[in-house]
Amino acid sequence: MLGLHLTIAAKHPVVSQHDIVPLMQLRCTVCHGLRKQEAKLDLRTRESMLRGGKSGPAFVPGKPDESLILKKIHEGKMPPRRKVVTVSIKPMEPREIALLSQWIELGAPVTNLPLEKSQSISEEDRDFWAFNPPKDPSPPKLKKPHIGNPIDAFTLRSLKTKGLDFSVMANRQTLIRRATFNLTGLPPTPEEVQGFLQDNSPEAYAKLIDRLLSSPRYGERWGRYWLDLAGYSDSDGGQDSDRIRDHAWRYRDYVIRSFNKDKPYDRFLIEQLAGDELAKPGTTTDEVLAENLIATGFLRMSSDYTFANITGFVPDRIEVIDREMEVLSSTVLGLTMKCAKCHDHKFDPIAQEDYYRLLAIFKGAYDEHDWMRPRDGGGPSYTVPWPTRLLPMPGIHAKWKIHEKEINQAIAKLKADGGEKKNKDAIEQLQSKRQPEPYIRALWDRGEPSPQYALIRGNYLRPGALVQAGIPAILSNPKKTYSPKPPWPKAKKSGRRLAFAQWVAQPNHPLTTRVMVNRIWKHHFGNGIVSTLDDFGNAGARPTHPDLLDWLATEFSRRKWSIKAMHQLIMTSETYRQSSTTNPRRKELDPENKLFSRMNLHRLNAESLRDSLIHVAGQLNEKNRGGKPDGINARKNGLITVPRGPNGWRRSVYVLQRRTQIPTLLTTFDLPRMEPNCVKRPESTVAPQALHLLNDATVNQLASHFARRLIKESSSTSGQLTRAYWLALSRAPTHEELQLDRSALKQLSAQWKKELGDQGTVEAIHEKALTNYCRALFNSSEFQYVD
Repeated sequence: MLGLHLTIAAKHPVVSQHDIVPLMQLRCTVCHGLRKQEAKLDLRTRESMLRGGKSGPAFVPGKPDESLILKKIHEGKMPPRRKVVTVSIKPMEPREIALLSQWIELGAPVTNLPLEKSQSISEEDRDFWAFNPPKDPSPPKLKKPHIGNPIDAFTLRSLKTKGLDFSVMANRQTLIRRATFNLTGLPPTPEEVQGFLQDNSPEAYAKLIDRLLSSPRYGERWGRYWLDLAGYSDSDGGQDSDRIRDHAWRYRDYVIRSFNKDKPYDRFLIEQLAGDELAKPGTTTDEVLAENLIATGFLRMSSDYTFANITGFVPDRIEVIDREMEVLSSTVLGLTMKCAKCHDHKFDPIAQEDYYRLLAIFKGAYDEHDWMRPRDGGGPSYTVPWPTRLLPMPGIHAKWKIHEKEINQAIAKLKADGGEKKNKDAIEQLQSKRQPEPYIRALWDRGEPSPQYALIRGNYLRPGALVQAGIPAILSNPKKTYSPKPPWPKAKKSGRRLAFAQWVAQPNHPLTTRVMVNRIWKHHFGNGIVSTLDDFGNAGARPTHPDLLDWLATEFSRRKWSIKAMHQLIMTSETYRQSSTTNPRRKELDPENKLFSRMNLHRLNAESLRDSLIHVAGQLNEKNRGGKPDGINARKNGLITVPRGPNGWRRSVYVLQRRTQIPTLLTTFDLPRMEPNCVKRPESTVAPQALHLLNDATVNQLASHFARRLIKESSSTSGQLTRAYWLALSRAPTHEELQLDRSALKQLSAQWKKELGDQGTVEAIHEKALTNYCRALFNSSEFQYVD
């Protein structure tokens, strides 16, 4: 029978309100609930059902045949047939009607007994390294005369156990290229390389790191990593429709802005998890309020197609919530929790109730029985519960209304003065100044969530134990309990997410700092100290350097959660500054480089490759950062391209991120579709990658721009070839390379002269040959890989 609890004893009622309340939420409260009470009838609780509406009580205890609710259901009037096809309203199934009848016949019994089962956690479970706060180990003291960076003490100790030492240090030319790509995703300019090589001061390298961290390119590079984790997308997903999200880009800009400002990571998390609960409207500036609301887009990025009336039923909504919980757990906690939706976790001490307690934390905003569709927008103020997930931007929205009013008044005056046809051009010019209404794609707590039940085997038709909002039991801390309360007096918010965010952002949280520093380490070295970035549990990999991981985690909070400080710490270590050079002994003793006995060779990821092509060609537009994404062209043959704008191309992070139409160049080089997010990108080496760089029209166009740039910047062939090396590879060509390249260019020129015939000028022939040469340079391993 629906919702029959397995733990019911003989003294307990066979059916209780815990079987009926979920049923009412599922079938009835869309018309008779919190937001809407047709006929003044509220069916959310036993008390409200007995109170009834215009027609009297909904039921008569002990008398199902006399109960109005059952009469309406049997007559087909509840729900009204005209509404059966609309969103979220489906008639009761026969077994559900039987359950309701039984409850009423028994007198509508109520039980206040706790239905949530107690969870047994063994001492072995509690002793697992990832479920305990990070220790604060002292760096090892080694016999080596001087170790300036504590990181090196930890890594060198591990190397010594294998009879290894650090590899030779990378030369300065290698270091500036490595560091620049690492922090900005773009190559250094020839002038930057030469300036660094000429700077003999002891602080030269530290100054380089500071300069790169101060560049706006840094946020574009490292913000992209976080957008992967959030599952950022400019479209809703869902079969073929994949509708565009007009306002999602504000979250993208928020992330980039936060990285550039070096927003403390704890604050960064709190804003994204509970920005709407941080400040009461009217007590802070519009800018801060907007920033907090935009941040909550973190949990609004997974595919969500509940905007349509053919979808949007409870199971569709639950799918959206499940995807967002997967984003949360994999990104912030580094745990796999989605399997606990249906049963206790097979490997970790995470009970099914833990999963639903987590859902209850977010139910003030994500309530499958009180859903806010992703498309609806508008509303008078921020002091009322919202029936929407698109919120007007504080301050900016008011200015937009004034601007619109001014345009309308100016157009009306033109029409009154001279008519619409003598003033057509002036009216069109005014119309072109209109801006889209500014909304925020936000998460919004409305303060009165429905009860949360654990679903037996994850089936929404089988509610089980009633659970309360709470954190996983294995991570509970008696000294820092989860205690939600409204964020300010008389707030129409539950405060559940804010309490959760504050719990997550504790300095001694078992997972938060470890997960983040491990991820930072991964993006510097290619591998994490824990290789399973989203699984610090029993099924995940064990840390190769547990003491180093804990030291980094505690150092992160000591340095006020500054991500930039962690970059400086890591990048100034000898561990980071090693060469990728290896030898048979290193390969034998550290084949996978788990001991970090050398630097790994890195291939440029999809965005860095595309951005570098544009940058080297002199076509990178950095005048217009942020804002609405650049459009794409989808051809009938399946090729997706990004058209050139009037000032060139912007960086890939600003290209429209549509789930069904990702630019071909980016997907070819492993840019994933976000379903729901991407914790670690795949790295493939396949033939289409080389074929794309060899044959793609856009790549050829960029090679042509590169050739024209070389001709513009140098008048001699040798100068052009040398400049090409400096721009593309951050170094000068060797004498042998220069000789070979001159010979190849001469052969290419001869072929073009033969093909163009009398129509080919010397200049045109040279440009064509140089374009071929530039394209070959794009295809070189040295262009695509960073030492």
